[in-house]
Amino acid sequence: MERSAPRHFSMVRDFHLADFFTLGNAACGVGAILLAMMYMASGDMAHFMAAAALAPAAFIFDVLDGRIARARHQHSALGRELDSLSDVISFGMAPAALGFAAGLQGGWDAAALVYFVCCGVSRLARYNVTAEQLAGDESGKVKYFEGTPIPTSVVLTGVLAACAWQGAVGDRLWGGVLDLGPWNFHPLSLMFVLSGSLMISKTLRIPKL
Repeated sequence: MERSAPRHFSMVRDFHLADFFTLGNAACGVGAILLAMMYMASGDMAHFMAAAALAPAAFIFDVLDGRIARARHQHSALGRELDSLSDVISFGMAPAALGFAAGLQGGWDAAALVYFVCCGVSRLARYNVTAEQLAGDESGKVKYFEGTPIPTSVVLTGVLAACAWQGAVGDRLWGGVLDLGPWNFHPLSLMFVLSGSLMISKTLRIPKL
């Protein structure tokens, strides 16, 4: 009797080439989170900078997976879900973890980071359910984004890397720290609030290249 292949191998066979690039995106995000934790444990700035460097690497994987899928005409529901889950890790959780490691550790800062990640999750979920409505009738390609795409958070990572490069981490973060009621607040955390708010905006429309 012929034995069927193990189910996990069967799933891998369902992957397209673009999906492996999507997983590369996710791997960069996980690596960035782990390196941010290593920085907090060791204080070694090399860990922080390596975590920040994985953001543009994840962005490159994210761009490549889309281009490969379009070139090979291999769009799938699995690929779309993989892309969204990977983006949550690399462009949602990883920047938030890096921000926390950099010194955004006050209560108000934590609220800003949570808000940012929740906005990113909401942004991706909305895109997944409205992609067909936003697509053109002939090409099937989404012509514009409602709100900023979540990969734009690489800008936040770049700002944090610039702070770290100048030694401006902890209470030396750009903008300083304020005591607001029961918690501390770093004004720099407002960039996460702004980024999250732009992602969930329905009035802001950005053409998709």
